[in-house]
Amino acid sequence: MRNCSICTKEYDETSERSDYAQAGEWLAGEVWDDAGTLCPQCLENRARLVMMYCPEYMS
Repeated sequence: MRNCSICTKEYDETSERSDYAQAGEWLAGEVWDDAGTLCPQCLENRARLVMMYCPEYMS
């Protein structure tokens, strides 16, 4: 179990991830350099926000 660096909630880092969470993991590793520190919910939220507000990552 780990604590999320954004929302501070505890989460299981081995749990299955949604497609949005997987996209968020990619963003965490390639863009924000905080991979492995975010819960699935924050990863999903990040991916959705990027889809809405950052078209440069949508190619």
